[in-house]
Amino acid sequence: MKLHFGNLAKSVTEPELKALVAPFGEASSVEVIKDHQGTSKGFAFVEFANDDHAKAAMTALDGKDVSGSVIKVGEARPRKTGGASRAAF
Repeated sequence: MKLHFGNLAKSVTEPELKALVAPFGEASSVEVIKDHQGTSKGFAFVEFANDDHAKAAMTALDGKDVSGSVIKVGEARPRKTGGASRAAF
């Protein structure tokens, strides 16, 4: 199960996020989303192989203060596709 972590302080790093979720189970991937300059955009994705571990992390961490920001944790939704495409004339 993949979780979305929102409202993260821009100072939070991938190792810090991995350590934050470690008590709930091993994360198979942790990715802080960054802009083209390498600055955090304030959100991240964490994937767990075990859904029960992901649900435990989501329940425990949603609304928690992390580095001065109250984070939002929920199940990640699939990416939206590009939307309507233009026809070539």
